[in-house]
Amino acid sequence: MATDPYDEILKHAKAELTQEQQQRLSEILAQHAGRKNGDRHSILDLEGLGAAIWKGVDPDDYVATERESWDG
Repeated sequence: MATDPYDEILKHAKAELTQEQQQRLSEILAQHAGRKNGDRHSILDLEGLGAAIWKGVDPDDYVATERESWDG
């Protein structure tokens, strides 16, 4: 009897992937399974987008500067 691909993949994931990698795989599979067509995306797909823009920016300084600009 042929081995179920699901069982092989699960066995490989448990043996070869870290817990963090398993979690990420789980999230991706859940997103994929929930899509009814190729056009739908999850907000989680945007994770990390624009990180380079904010590199080196202190959030507290940024917010303080923005608040100061409100008073003109």
